Amino acid sequence: MTGLGAIEIKTFVPARDYELSRRFYADLGFTEKSEFEGVAYFALGGCSFLLQHFYQQMHADNFMMHLLVDDADAWHQRLTEQDIVGRYATHGVRMNAPGDRPWGMRDFHLIDPTGVLWHIGHNTR
Repeated sequence: MTGLGAIEIKTFVPARDYELSRRFYADLGFTEKSEFEGVAYFALGGCSFLLQHFYQQMHADNFMMHLLVDDADAWHQRLTEQDIVGRYATHGVRMNAPGDRPWGMRDFHLIDPTGVLWHIGHNTR
């Protein structure tokens, strides 16, 4: 079918403090490609999302993202060396250690300044 192909899918990630969240995601390694009226387009490789200046606690506290990477341990090490948690700890940022999951992933969790839970991991199978 001509004209009905899909190009990309993105989610709108909520941000309680929009400017803080923009800095946080840039520090994680995402590139801000554009910004217009409270929506910033962030990308890293072939992955992208839209950061939205929007916050409802119930929504943010139940919002999750999954980032599939080449090496979860390398990502965790880089974020630890950058002291991402220490730099943003007063804003609720937390991160646990990588672990192997029975469903064939090795991942760790990172909670952003809004409360969004990121699963960052790689496949083990």
